[in-house]
Amino acid sequence: MSEIYQPAEDSFFMSDVLEKFFESNKKDIAVLEIGCGSGVQLQKILQVGVKKENIFGVDINKEAVRHCKNLGFNCVHSNLFDNVNGKFDIIIFNPPYLPEDIKEPLSSKLATTGGKQGGEIINKFLRQAKKHMAEKGRIILLTSSLTKGINFEGYKKKIIAEKPLFFEKLYVLELSL
Repeated sequence: MSEIYQPAEDSFFMSDVLEKFFESNKKDIAVLEIGCGSGVQLQKILQVGVKKENIFGVDINKEAVRHCKNLGFNCVHSNLFDNVNGKFDIIIFNPPYLPEDIKEPLSSKLATTGGKQGGEIINKFLRQAKKHMAEKGRIILLTSSLTKGINFEGYKKKIIAEKPLFFEKLYVLELSL
């Protein structure tokens, strides 16, 4: 599990969406990224004006945590919210969202596969996120047209961006309670 998920189409799409999102939202807020990987989103959030001390990242991959710490970010090893304390104004998650593919190598499954239907990790995230959201907190979540079985747990959802790819469509959702 030492390989860090390298930014791909979904990462760059999320980065573009975050840039626009933070242009119209206040910068003095607490932001958490679940699954910070290479740190590309943490860097984007810093670039758009959120104070570094208000940016927090977690990843299940210890190598990714080490890498993001080396970039100067406050980051801890955690499976979703297991090692997270506090409440956040914005929680960002570009999860593994693809349905299980038995032909996919084990080495890449952790970063791409969200469960049998694709939505299982997202569902676990959504259940846990509620207790870490500030009063008017929001979640920025990336999903795919291939992702099935998401239970939005009573969250209000708004599609804030979509991007067609040759075999799927990516969506970035803004969720609130």
